[in-house]
Amino acid sequence: MIHPWLQPTWQRVIELGDRLPHALLFVGPAGLGKRELAEALAARLLCDAPRADGHACDHCEPCQWRLTGNHPDLIRIVPAADAAAEAAGEGEAPAREASGKAASEQIVIEQIRDLQASLSITGHHGSRRVVVLDPAEAMNVFTANALLKLLEEPPAGCVFLLVSSAPRRLLPTIRSRCQQWHFARPSEAELAHWRSGADRDTQALLALGGGMPLAAERLAQAGGGALLARFVRDIGALQAADVLRLAGQWEAWLKSKDAIALGFGLPELADWMLRWVADLCALRMGGRVRFFPAQEGVLAALASRMSVAAASACYNELVQINKVSRHPLSLRLVLEDMLMRYARATAGARG
Repeated sequence: MIHPWLQPTWQRVIELGDRLPHALLFVGPAGLGKRELAEALAARLLCDAPRADGHACDHCEPCQWRLTGNHPDLIRIVPAADAAAEAAGEGEAPAREASGKAASEQIVIEQIRDLQASLSITGHHGSRRVVVLDPAEAMNVFTANALLKLLEEPPAGCVFLLVSSAPRRLLPTIRSRCQQWHFARPSEAELAHWRSGADRDTQALLALGGGMPLAAERLAQAGGGALLARFVRDIGALQAADVLRLAGQWEAWLKSKDAIALGFGLPELADWMLRWVADLCALRMGGRVRFFPAQEGVLAALASRMSVAAASACYNELVQINKVSRHPLSLRLVLEDMLMRYARATAGARG
């Protein structure tokens, strides 16, 4: 499915026709539909009779192979954790390998070596083969260098479609071998129709996610509305004397089966904290609420009694906490530190 805000990009891609480069890098924030567009393009490239709108026909033999997940010339390279999660379905326990170990969140070099072996033989249906690699930033330097060899000397008829939400984490040599296509956030006009059909939770999560509709929809369907309601209730009423108690409650929350099943951990919680304080800073400096519009009254009351220096310092401190949130030495200590810094910055706002 090509969403309305991606239609102009889709038209530009299909108009290239036979001039399509051998490697494209789709770049933009998560939750826009970059992967969906890459899959649609892969389907078109492998289809025997694409429709007038550029989409695959879904009826020819290659399309039937693809729809049943058995097209030998369509190769998807994703982290093992993502592949296992898709196979298990949403709401399941964290993805694990057959050995019992947690599945890797990286694209490992063995996957690229297997790809090299696959591309060394002739395609099963003509010479066209398509490789979809997502997210490209999941490659480490060794994996990226192995892929680079394929991009420098691509097999005849092979098209590489790389998807990335963090292109700066890619090797410059990888980026230079691909034609980059940048995806922008949807405009308000483009989101208007989508928003009209969304429920209240999805609309709140859309604002929190900075206007990324698909990310908001996925989180809402997984129960993100309840997570958000708890967060704003807890942080909006936090008193300095309650910091240690709330840190303990949040530790238990993040370790609960529900939070783990939803993929809601310290990185996500720390990001929400940063966005909450970003709204405080914006209000304090005469701007407007961006991420938590439903809580504008609470935020305005806090911001009106905070100093600009305190708000800015708290924001900068939370930026640093975000940087280490994926590998903390102690979850409890990080939560206590984060909440203490916030409580100190907002202490004057509660006097």
